[in-house]
Amino acid sequence: MSKNGGMKEKKSSSAAKSKETLVGIIMGSTSDWETMEHAANTLREIGVPFETRVVSAHRTPDLLFEYAASAEKRGIEVIIAGAGGAAHLPGMAASKTVLPVLGVPVESKALKGLDSLLSIAQMPGGIPVGTLAIGKAGAINAALLASAILGAKHRTIRESLRAFRIAQTKKVLSQPDPAAAARKTLNAVHTQLSRKKKK
Repeated sequence: MSKNGGMKEKKSSSAAKSKETLVGIIMGSTSDWETMEHAANTLREIGVPFETRVVSAHRTPDLLFEYAASAEKRGIEVIIAGAGGAAHLPGMAASKTVLPVLGVPVESKALKGLDSLLSIAQMPGGIPVGTLAIGKAGAINAALLASAILGAKHRTIRESLRAFRIAQTKKVLSQPDPAAAARKTLNAVHTQLSRKKKK
């Protein structure tokens, strides 16, 4: 997905869900959308209403403070914050709200996201940030963890998350032998080639 496409999708999601938003997905820059869209897609699959916004801790600190401080009043119950490099966004957001903040380290060019991970994980005692894995896996798991947090209060989300987990398990069990699946695909290709030769 292109950056422009991602940002267009973010605006439509925000507009459509503004009256019932439960999760706020924020990120330090538009380039972080490549990672954070996986959180958005996972929340959408589970049926959790969310909004997305670029909020830079360094370039727009006043906007960040306003967003985090007003989130609870606007009905948001969990914030997912993705950031790379110095990655101050999740921690600064957490400092302005009592809502759960889940930090997603975005992979950086210089240190492959290790800098992001340490920046988010090393919060001082008193201001917690739930820190997930670097990159796509972290974004997906942040959405799943947010859904689990919301599920304690919202039964429909809890049951939707349960269904997601069951489907995930069934998918793994349906393909216990990856070598067999690969052979099946290869045999299908050989069969098609043989039919073409006969024609």
